[in-house]
Amino acid sequence: MELSIIANPTPERYGISVAGEVDISNAAKLREAIDYALEQPVERVELDFAEVAYIDSTGVGVLVGAAHHAADHGKGFSVVNAQPGVMRVAQLLGVDQEISITAR
Repeated sequence: MELSIIANPTPERYGISVAGEVDISNAAKLREAIDYALEQPVERVELDFAEVAYIDSTGVGVLVGAAHHAADHGKGFSVVNAQPGVMRVAQLLGVDQEISITAR
């Protein structure tokens, strides 16, 4: 499934709405969008996963890496509106303890 990424920046927060499935075939596209967001002069980066039904371990790795990158730069990083399948993967891998991820 095609991955759609739409930026919604404000002065305080760089929002990214993501739709589709995040997997090995498109994780680099998500990483690039997050890296760009982290370069912006904002306090936090927030990913809206309301339209993401599936994420694989590569996608989870992108999120963990982004959270660490954000922390290194003194910025907040969170994933909001995660669907049940995405939350389940995050919880099974223990990622919910490492990054801010909340269900919708």
